[in-house]
Amino acid sequence: MNTPLPPVPDDVRLVVSDMDGTLLDGAKQIPESLWPLLDELGRRGIVFSPASGRQAATLLHQLGHAVPGLVVIAENGSVVARDGEKLRVAPLDGDVAKAVLARARELSASGVDLGVVLCGPDGSFVERSDEKFLEQVEPYYFANQIVDDLAAVDAELVKVAVYAFNGIESVTAPAIMAVGGAKEVVVSGHHWLDVMAPGVDKAVAVRAIQDRLDITPAQTMIFGDYLNDLAMLGTADWSYAMANAHPDILAAARFVAPSNEENGVVRTVRSALGLSDIG
Repeated sequence: MNTPLPPVPDDVRLVVSDMDGTLLDGAKQIPESLWPLLDELGRRGIVFSPASGRQAATLLHQLGHAVPGLVVIAENGSVVARDGEKLRVAPLDGDVAKAVLARARELSASGVDLGVVLCGPDGSFVERSDEKFLEQVEPYYFANQIVDDLAAVDAELVKVAVYAFNGIESVTAPAIMAVGGAKEVVVSGHHWLDVMAPGVDKAVAVRAIQDRLDITPAQTMIFGDYLNDLAMLGTADWSYAMANAHPDILAAARFVAPSNEENGVVRTVRSALGLSDIG
């Protein structure tokens, strides 16, 4: 059972935060108060790592300039990267990717308004090029290429992302989950679904960072809001659901942080470090 009163860990060494619905505000912007907090974390030797369904290039573009050597958990755990170096890549079987694409095209032909993003470790591919769809893709996929035919893409893939304009859970998610083959499927937002290699999630990536840096769950703070954050909550003694989180996340986390609109991540970490509230 969680509590809305954040505790103060004595020995925090790792802070991991989801982006959309968690660190970012409702306009999907990084709060200005994050930058001085990152400076303070650096002075104290505390590692900050964003964990997102966004691609590594996007996360590094957004945050890398402020944190030299920033380690990002990208593509829902399929890629762990530091600067230009890939520390971990979990490839998705090509036949599974083709099967998911085929099912998505069947859904589209039946009238479901959706688009598909094929995600590689260094960039992504789309064939739907209308502004309506690209507006949903661009915030998450900084290194993105429009192609004529996704089925003709010959590249290593780590994820297939599907965006459904009318919501993902009722029709599109069950249809994609029913596709055969070894895969991990997570609903990462009200409109997004991600298909990855078996066993891939943010928790695996967080544990890899913990092992590499000899950091324990008792030294780790985790923040999340949606179902693709569920597994990684178990990697930290200090797991926080945002007040705006999915009910399953609120049930699984040990504590509740203020919502993303209330700058909950920054405020909670500042409290943990004994810093004054930013208001």
